[in-house]
Amino acid sequence: MKRTPSTQVAQKQEVKQEIQKEYDEANQIYGAPKITENLNERGISFSTKTVGNYMREMGIMAIYRSRWIKTTINSDFSTELENILKRDFKADKPNTVWVTDIMYIWTYEGYVYLASVMDLFSRKIIAWELTDHLNV
Repeated sequence: MKRTPSTQVAQKQEVKQEIQKEYDEANQIYGAPKITENLNERGISFSTKTVGNYMREMGIMAIYRSRWIKTTINSDFSTELENILKRDFKADKPNTVWVTDIMYIWTYEGYVYLASVMDLFSRKIIAWELTDHLNV
């Protein structure tokens, strides 16, 4: 013979469903403090510790974003370069002036680096490379 769940167990399951709902609506990023705040605004009053314990039981956790990471290091290499364009970005014919740039793009697996070369006459990218390192 199976017993009916107690009031406490039933209430715990309802709260876990609300926690899962908040977690999913936040794209599975929010942790216990933010979920607790949202639940309290909706009239479901629980402590952050209780919500955290329930989340742990459910096997869900916040995704913490890391702080800004310095990706460039100043070196003496830039002192050896000469600015021959002098901010005049007009080209009279194709393939006379090219410019380059490197962009870092954050992905869930870390940074990837996009290096591109643009012809200033046509303003089109003529070459590009996407890598997960800056080694030459």
